Amino acid sequence: MMRRDELHINVPNPFRCPISMDVMRSPVSLSTGVTYDRSSIQHWLDAGHDTCPATMQILQSKDFVPNLNLRRLINLWAQSHGPISPASSPTLSDQQLRGLVQYLANENEKFNQNLFNSLSKMVDFAKSKDENRRFLANFNGFVPAVVGVLNREGVEIEVLELVMRLLDLISSQNGVVEQLHQLITKSNRNCLSSIQLVLQSGSLSSKIESARVLGSIALDAYSKRLIAEKEGLLTVLNDLLTSETDRSLHDVVFSCLVSLSVTRSVKSELVRFGLVQFITETLSNPDVSASLAEKAMKLLSKIATCAEGRSEISGEPKCVAAVAERLMKGSMAATEDGVAVLWSVCCMLGDKRARECVGKSNGVAKILLVMQSGYCEGHFMRRMCGDLMKVLSVGLGMGLSYDTMTKHIMPC
Repeated sequence: MMRRDELHINVPNPFRCPISMDVMRSPVSLSTGVTYDRSSIQHWLDAGHDTCPATMQILQSKDFVPNLNLRRLINLWAQSHGPISPASSPTLSDQQLRGLVQYLANENEKFNQNLFNSLSKMVDFAKSKDENRRFLANFNGFVPAVVGVLNREGVEIEVLELVMRLLDLISSQNGVVEQLHQLITKSNRNCLSSIQLVLQSGSLSSKIESARVLGSIALDAYSKRLIAEKEGLLTVLNDLLTSETDRSLHDVVFSCLVSLSVTRSVKSELVRFGLVQFITETLSNPDVSASLAEKAMKLLSKIATCAEGRSEISGEPKCVAAVAERLMKGSMAATEDGVAVLWSVCCMLGDKRARECVGKSNGVAKILLVMQSGYCEGHFMRRMCGDLMKVLSVGLGMGLSYDTMTKHIMPC
């Protein structure tokens, strides 16, 4: 386990309470010799604990005595250093984190100022640098303790927002996503209810963080179904697209929905939400980022694999036109998704209106360009393009052989 006794900051570690991590105003010592701020340890003991938060030793007595020497040192330090600088890097020792993990594990804690302050300090610590995030992620019991707060009922939204921010900050660390997947999907589902609450009622940044974490834990078929079948969750995600205007939020919600769109029932529900129309508006907007457009195209390609999705896409002429227009204008992955959408409505569904729309959008030339993009003979993308050229040539009365035309196509 990493060792991080102290970072370069203005406040000496011994002056901070192991629970709240604030400078102690009234330091008191337990029988174990560990010193805490009076209000923090009193709250811990009032909650029914009979252990020292830092050492986990059973307390022979719950009495504590004022640590006058430490209080004198803190006062001298405060007089010579003044207020703590906001720019100071936060610090966290092994002992402090051990106490905090135990504090978070107390299932009676739902909302109080100490819990809120402790999580706030943890977030500040994690935001400071990647080294801090590694320290937290690798600390034994930390991730389960944080997730445990999500699994409680009646936790205030302010606390849940801090938990989601903290999980989002450390989710990129090695092994954290796997832990989150295991802990959240194996819980009694209240974790998902807590995440759903933040998605509904949290701040914009909290919604983005929650959607990102939710998408990251959809690692296998079981977890994807579990999340998608959570009552009301898909509705909440759809509402974030249609009622919020922030494109960063749209980006992460699209990613999340792509991960969850593995069953026909999920895809059909997204169609019923009217998501095809929203995706059409996104793809038709020249000002959206390449990332957002590509994720919208990926989600559309998922929806196009179900009959309801193909029918809805073909009935939305602007959608087919927007897809054809986007071909060869983004990454190769986005172009492949676009070809898959066009193949679904023009070949599988055989919709004449869709074929005409592709023709009017210069789609024939672009599909031929895709065929020239280095795909080997027999590659599924080359076969899709070939199928499209056949139906488009016949449907548009071109009477041309796509095999003999490819060498004449220039980039458009």
